[in-house]
Amino acid sequence: MLKKITNYFVIPFAICVILMTALFPKTTVDMTNFSTEGLELNYTVSEDIALLSAAEGTNPTLTYDKYFPYLGKSYLGFKEALAFKESRGNYFTVNDFGYLGKYQFGAETLKLLGVYNPQFFLYTPELQEKAFLANSERNKWILRKDIARFVGKEIHGITITESGILAAAHLAGPGSVKKFLRSFGGYNFSDAYGSSISHYMKRFSGYDTSFIKPNRKAKAVL
Repeated sequence: MLKKITNYFVIPFAICVILMTALFPKTTVDMTNFSTEGLELNYTVSEDIALLSAAEGTNPTLTYDKYFPYLGKSYLGFKEALAFKESRGNYFTVNDFGYLGKYQFGAETLKLLGVYNPQFFLYTPELQEKAFLANSERNKWILRKDIARFVGKEIHGITITESGILAAAHLAGPGSVKKFLRSFGGYNFSDAYGSSISHYMKRFSGYDTSFIKPNRKAKAVL
């Protein structure tokens, strides 16, 4: 009886296997058709950045929006645009003059913000973000009267905005920005790489920096 039941299931199964083998013969896939040999696969953004940097001076209408996520004119957009200009957004870089991190802070400025360990600062992105905000708050307090007086006016064809003033203060310090504004552009500090106050005033104009509150005693604290 058991033998008959076994035959009842085994024989039809064997017939199905034979039919499948006949109808769908085994084929060999030529894997050379799927080879990646000769293809350029090491995609990075380095070439785009290099091209953008080279073209920046010759094409004033060229913007980073074509290459990077659009963050708009918010505080986030402001700080990320400034960070890209300073360091390409790299938290862990140190330039030839010893300026540190994503926003390229000097050691003396960090001391004003309560940061006394540059090495720890360099490897702590959260502290770098807090330092940027604290420095902006401090600069906004120092420049509060100049912001009230000059925003909306034009100096050498540049419309003065609060974000432009704060960006220039990050570059050159609030004292230099006061001199620029009060001399109506007669004093125009440039750093070692040739970036000037007027350039930062124009490049970083029109961002919403209302998030930054004036604070004379602002510190970067984790």
